[in-house]
Amino acid sequence: GSIGRALVAAAVAAELRVFVIDLAASLARHPPPQGVQSWACDASDEDQVGAAFAGIAAHCDGLEGFVNLVGFKLARTPIEALPLAAWDEGIAGNLRSAFLLSRAALPLLRRGRDAAIVHVSSGLGSYGGQGYGPYAASKGAIDTLVRILANEAAPGIRANAVAPGLVDTAFVRGGTGRSTEDLPPEVDPAEHARRNPLGRIATPQDLAGPILFLLGPAASFVNGQVLHVNGGAYMP
Repeated sequence: GSIGRALVAAAVAAELRVFVIDLAASLARHPPPQGVQSWACDASDEDQVGAAFAGIAAHCDGLEGFVNLVGFKLARTPIEALPLAAWDEGIAGNLRSAFLLSRAALPLLRRGRDAAIVHVSSGLGSYGGQGYGPYAASKGAIDTLVRILANEAAPGIRANAVAPGLVDTAFVRGGTGRSTEDLPPEVDPAEHARRNPLGRIATPQDLAGPILFLLGPAASFVNGQVLHVNGGAYMP
């Protein structure tokens, strides 16, 4: 997705070696930069996640960082009208995938040095939002998953989350790999910008820096935290 592409570009610019796991449709639409190896994978599928990390393990001795950027929303629907299948799809795509990816990454992270996990959560996981039931619930659970990982994986591995507010990405227009990325947005970006203390909404590049910070040595004593990146729109 858009944040993933910005993060990969920033990591490559910082001379990090990067591996990418993404939906086949996303990789076809937005191939990674030259020299970045990638694996097609539905992150909610246990076998596909296992195969992707087996591929990574064949190309490195260990990992020093892992970032989970998986996230998608369904059409905004109140809980009262939400079909069970839609609830299950949202939870599987957002929360089940976070668990499967974390579990698969941990053995490689244990082989690394001063390793770190960063899950990309959402402000909706803290304050909810009408019609975002499965998405907001799963992102709130990811914040809790991060706290569990911060205890269980320490001291060799740190775990934190970045929780964006509204970001100007394909996510608000259907999502990368799940749409043509040009659907009408369900929210009004201009209205959100007017209500934000900084007078705009986030760009993908606004998230790349905080993620790299949490992965790196400058955050060596930051563990189990949720860093909200929203321009001040939500201040817990």
